[in-house]
Amino acid sequence: MNLLEIRKIPRVTAAGPRARRRSPDLIGLVYAAPAAVVVGLFFLAPLVLVVWMSLHKWPLLAAPAFNAPDNYTRIADNSLVADAILFTLRYTAVVTVLLFTVSFGLALLVQNRRRGVGIYRGAYFLPAAVGWATATLLFFGLLSDQIGPVNGLLESVGLIDEPVSWTAGDPSVAFGSTVVLVIWRWAGFNMIILLAGLQSIPVELYEAARVDGASPVQAFRRITLPMMRPTIALVLCLMVTGSMLGFEQFYILTRGGPGNSTTSVVMVIVREAFVRFDLGSAAALSVLVLVALVLLNALQFAAIRKRDS
Repeated sequence: MNLLEIRKIPRVTAAGPRARRRSPDLIGLVYAAPAAVVVGLFFLAPLVLVVWMSLHKWPLLAAPAFNAPDNYTRIADNSLVADAILFTLRYTAVVTVLLFTVSFGLALLVQNRRRGVGIYRGAYFLPAAVGWATATLLFFGLLSDQIGPVNGLLESVGLIDEPVSWTAGDPSVAFGSTVVLVIWRWAGFNMIILLAGLQSIPVELYEAARVDGASPVQAFRRITLPMMRPTIALVLCLMVTGSMLGFEQFYILTRGGPGNSTTSVVMVIVREAFVRFDLGSAAALSVLVLVALVLLNALQFAAIRKRDS
């Protein structure tokens, strides 16, 4: 074999298997690229822009000017922001507790397969199919003290003597009306998530507990709750985030009243941006809300992991 023939022999190197090992990673990157582009364009880029705006005096129709950290320091001097934060925290606490209780109760109610349970599941989930703004307008019409049927129905059964202003009268009544709306709209949605978690628990665990003489309450405490912790963590995260970002129910149903008593933090952000045209102040408040949501959700997941360990 001469030197020319030796050169024609194909060389087997380690680059071949290494290249084959890299090809699945490359294919994975190609599949993930569209999602990464969407996240970058519609989440990361706006997030960077909001942070940049929060460091500037940014009028709607004028050139921005760097003024950090004035937008953040002025938030503490705004009494409306302080009232909105307190209201949003109170609203979040009340809605999270009541909504979780109702949703979990509905999930337990329709957990077992029996005749007609599908109808109940569909009926409970049906409000979730209604748009959020549409559901709020529906409640606004039902609770209207002029054209709404609720006052007439309650008067006919003797529960009230005169029409009640459910959305613009007493602050406590307006708050309660909003809470009822949120529970009606979102209980079925959260019920479906909790129901999926309940049905993922092996039936054998309940059968073994029944054989050992455990009562239904003991089985719920020792089996259902521990096995449902990841699902409960997800639902609580969604509830807290949705409550902290509440806007439509207040803007449409109560207009933030009476007397700014139902003004949420997001409503203040909208006012700063589109009423006072101070985009820098609105961006600073948005950044603080984002930080608060990240911290709250991190604390929730940390508490769940600590209990699991």
